[in-house]
Amino acid sequence: MTATEITAQQRRIVVGVDGSPASLCALEWAVGQASLTGAVVEAVTSWQYPAGFGGYPLDTGTDWPANAHAIQDTAVKEALGDDATALVRLVAEGHPVRVLLDAAVGADLLVVGSRGHGGFTGMLLGSVSEHVVAHAPCAVVVVRTPVPDGASSHLSGEHS
Repeated sequence: MTATEITAQQRRIVVGVDGSPASLCALEWAVGQASLTGAVVEAVTSWQYPAGFGGYPLDTGTDWPANAHAIQDTAVKEALGDDATALVRLVAEGHPVRVLLDAAVGADLLVVGSRGHGGFTGMLLGSVSEHVVAHAPCAVVVVRTPVPDGASSHLSGEHS
């Protein structure tokens, strides 16, 4: 299914997917919510050319759009296995916040992980999730990645 196949009457859940553990949890949560509400899930992955010296992009020989598609494909397969057939997929150039906010226009819900690949360990919210919460045109759910068994966190009040 493509974004153009979604009708104006269909409920939409947009979910940010960057391949991080938090985004996999967000994708799983969004699909579960969609099954309860009859919404269509739109998995969104963004990419940008890396900044270069003097304002010129670095020529790394990397196919950035293809890399973003591969990250999304791997993440969808890992999170959903064979249940990924009803997803709408979008890979777009741009900063993740802008791409997600644009995709969320007209959506019922925007779902993001608490921290993506750019997050600092221990932060409650990553910069992308913090910005979309503040600026989204719809409701936002931030899905937190479960802490592995036996791991302690200074944020939870546990001390060594």
